[in-house]
Formats: sequence, C-alpha cells, structure tokens
Amino acid sequence: MAPRITLDWLGVATFRLAIGELVIYLDAYMDRVPSAPPVGMSAADVDRADFVLIGHSHFDHLHGAQHIAKNTGAKVIGSNETARVLREQGVPKEQLVRVQGGEHHRLSSDVTVRVFPSLHACIWLEGEIALDDDRRGHVGLCEDERAQAGGLVDEIRRAIAAGDGQALALRDHISTAAGSFDTGGALVYLIETPAGSIFYQDTSGCWSGVLRGLRADVTILAASGRGNLDGEPYQGSLAGFIASEAEWLQPRAVVLCHHDDWMPPVTRGTTDLSPLREALAQRAPEARLIEAGYRAGTEPFAEG
Repeated sequence: MAPRITLDWLGVATFRLAIGELVIYLDAYMDRVPSAPPVGMSAADVDRADFVLIGHSHFDHLHGAQHIAKNTGAKVIGSNETARVLREQGVPKEQLVRVQGGEHHRLSSDVTVRVFPSLHACIWLEGEIALDDDRRGHVGLCEDERAQAGGLVDEIRRAIAAGDGQALALRDHISTAAGSFDTGGALVYLIETPAGSIFYQDTSGCWSGVLRGLRADVTILAASGRGNLDGEPYQGSLAGFIASEAEWLQPRAVVLCHHDDWMPPVTRGTTDLSPLREALAQRAPEARLIEAGYRAGTEPFAEG
C-alpha cells in the first residue's frame, strides 16, 4: 500500500512534504518580515524533519534551515555555499550534504532524490512582474552591463531609503536572516516516491536541456520575476515561461510557489492565475493547476 503523501505550502518556496513517516522540508523560510501574511508556523516550531532540500542560498530560501537542522537532527542537502552559511550558524558538518547537480541520494527505503543544476531568475533585471507581462530584450548582455540594469536589489534599496515602518523592518530582517548574497548555484530536485515523482524548483530559471530530459508526475514551479532560460532573460511572459517548463516535464499537476506577498513593501503577490491557466491549456493541457493555500495539506497525487 502506497504511503499517504501531503504537501504543505509555508510561503515563498517553502514546503513540508510528508511521505508516510518521512518528513522533508523543501527550503526553510517561514520567519518573514512582520508585514508579510503569516504562514501559521515558525522554523523553531518544527520538531520533526528528516531532510531539508535547499534550492539556493538566498535568505528567503535558506533562513530557518539552521533551526530545523539543530532542533531535529535533519540532514540538509544543498550547495557548498548553503553548507558554508549553515556551518557559520552552528549546524554540525555531519548534517550537511553538499551537492552541485548530478547526485542521487536515498532518503528512505522507497524514496530517493536526484539533484540537477539550475538557474536563478533574472532579478538583476527586475523583481516582481505580473504573470501576463510580456517582457522582451536584454539578451546577450555581459555581467558589467547587467549590473547597470537595476533589478530587485535596487527595488529593495529604494524601499528602504523611503524610510517607512515596513521598509525599516525589511532592512532589519535582511540584516539578521541567515543567507548569502550569492545563489551558491541554483539546484532543482526530482523526488521519486512510491506514488510518483515530484519535481521541485524554487526560483524562475532553468536549463532547458535538463528539463527536456526529465519527466515528473507533479511539478512545483516558481512564479516570480523574469524567467531565466539557458542563461538569458525569457522572451515573453512569466506565464509562458512556466508553461514551457510544464510542456517539457509533462506533469499531471503543477503547484506554484514564490508568488505570494512575501516581502512587503517590495512585493504584492499574485492572486489572478488565469494567464497561467490559459498558457498551460495551450502548452501542457494534461496538467492541472493546484492552488495551494498555506498549510493546506494538499495531496498532490490525488485526482481532480
């Protein structure tokens, strides 16, 4: 008999994945700025975890993993940069599994995870955008040219310079959260379970050659920022980028992440998913879009 599998979204790209008795956290960021909608729990509340899979090393993905690891003894799988940050936070090196893509780890007797290299969204270009915003250009730029483009970091700096209460709280939060200014090399994970496979991505970027070679029954896909396709800004809408990923992976279900209002006053969150539904209908018509609320106990392999 296959184990019961549930998926609880905990904001941004963080999930609690329970596969029978096995508990896996996908990212770890629950303790957010005070003005962000509460997800209903803190990393310090986690008293059971076997593994934490970290997609990349920015604070809004990594922060909280130190508490989960120290409180539960969970092993953290992530990049060398993720491991470096967590060692500085006092996590024992025996609990840190360093990966860069290409690894295959056993999580239990009947659950494994494969690790693949990925890319971060083009936040050097812009931060939050609507799903149907059609964005073009900025192709072929070198890093010095990209540094002049602005992007999410400049949006955060402008918000903090405004000096209102939300902005000052954001400044204080970023200064104390565990994380790195480097991605550490973004990673994606393919978790194989007795019920099927789950693909996990925590930022809007990918290598098309990697995704074209994979198949997943359930995909967790990020919906934030300008898509990064093979190292260049995606030419089109964010909805189109996500639909392209679904077309390659051919899932039965798509779960979104990173689309909530996780960092006021810089973010607003996305509530109208109709542009994505339309794009999926054209590019991946077999995939149903699951709208998961915080801690909803979604059963990702359930039909309908």
